[in-house]
Amino acid sequence: MASFTVIYDACLFYPAPLRDLMIRLAQTRRFHARWTEEIQHEWLTALLRHRPELDEAKLHRTMTLINKAVPDCLVTGYGDLIDRLFLPDPNDRHVLAAAIRSGAQVIVTTNLRDFPQKALADFDINARHPDDFILDLADLDPAVVTTAAKLQRAALKNPPLSAETFIDTMRRQGLPGVAGFLQSQIALI
Repeated sequence: MASFTVIYDACLFYPAPLRDLMIRLAQTRRFHARWTEEIQHEWLTALLRHRPELDEAKLHRTMTLINKAVPDCLVTGYGDLIDRLFLPDPNDRHVLAAAIRSGAQVIVTTNLRDFPQKALADFDINARHPDDFILDLADLDPAVVTTAAKLQRAALKNPPLSAETFIDTMRRQGLPGVAGFLQSQIALI
């Protein structure tokens, strides 16, 4: 069962390959992944802004499926904290508020500059890039990461991806360390 809690920032849900890997890792229950409806709407809005041709109803269905895939993922009751928090981008205060309310130890985000350690220190929260976070998991239990990657690759059928192409996709997602780890485990994925 999970021994620590993390908050997933909106940037982990878009693009889809990163989202898929992060959800599969959350399903391992090695940690408790949490987020908010506001975080979900943030990635959906960003995706539709960049890809207006996408079907918004299908994206809302994806959001619902994500929430169902990870038990007890939604944080609520954090709104009263937002105005008391200070971050470089005030629009990110809701993420920190959710982390505080849920007792999270880590905010997983690609936007590390928006969550400086000085602003998080009083709450005993750290911000980690997903590449570093996943490598930390791999250090603790390599099979957790290789199994999640194997399942993700196996689910990609149209078109199916070779292990090499899948690893390159992870590299393009901004996960060079994870790509290197998976390369070392290529026979297992």
